Amino acid sequence: MTDFGAIPAEFAAEAAAAAVVLPVPYDETSTWLKGADRGPEAILAASANMELYDIETESEVYRRGIFTAPPIVEKRSPEAMVAAVRERAAAFIEGGKFVLTVGGEHSVSIGAIQAHAARWPHMSVLQLDAHADLRETYEGSAFNHACVMARARETSAIVQVGIRSMDAGERSRLQPANVFWAHEIVRTPGWIGAVVDRLSAECYVTIDLDVFDPAIMPSTGTPEPGGLSWYDVLGLLREVSRRRRIVGGDVVELCPAAHNKAPDFLAAKLIYKLLSYRFEG
Repeated sequence: MTDFGAIPAEFAAEAAAAAVVLPVPYDETSTWLKGADRGPEAILAASANMELYDIETESEVYRRGIFTAPPIVEKRSPEAMVAAVRERAAAFIEGGKFVLTVGGEHSVSIGAIQAHAARWPHMSVLQLDAHADLRETYEGSAFNHACVMARARETSAIVQVGIRSMDAGERSRLQPANVFWAHEIVRTPGWIGAVVDRLSAECYVTIDLDVFDPAIMPSTGTPEPGGLSWYDVLGLLREVSRRRRIVGGDVVELCPAAHNKAPDFLAAKLIYKLLSYRFEG
């Protein structure tokens, strides 16, 4: 795989890197459109075409060092994959790295969240997603992509943003004050500040790319109409980075299409923007 951003080798080495991009090409529990296992490679390929100067933050975050880790390819079971991600992420965290996991489907986030929660037990998890993902089990597994936030809630408080699809059975599992519905965001000035107010001092950010409207992000396994815009998401991430400490994160659920590379580039740029905000100043 290409190093993230195709950055100069001196900034891509593990030893001096402040950040780690951890690819997990896993797509064993998705239930509609397949192909998220090709997401990490597509994101890395697209990232080679980014300009590395970020206009908004007036920074070149790659100079902090971004190491692209070898991909985790454990596919024996969802449980085995989660354990592998947890172990690898924990090792990088122990080494003082900021870890950004790149999926693959959303189930790859479970192990990453668990690893970060072990290090920061009072962190909250900010979920940007079209779906609530609060099922206790789905299709025989508690580690299905539809169960991600049920697992996250076992270790951390959760705040959910952009939700616009869920099963009726998930309604009782919601914490209404911590859910920011897409249909309400669109008509609620000040929603970003309200989201940040619900987060603890340290937070983990999990971004399912279907949080975006499919007009700009059609390449997901379960596209839902009525999603957030590019600047909605960036505005939230920047405010979170200003007022809270982002300790880790992930970007998941890119299902790349051969005929449209724009979503791949959006995902790559989103990762670079998140890193730019995280390390700004």
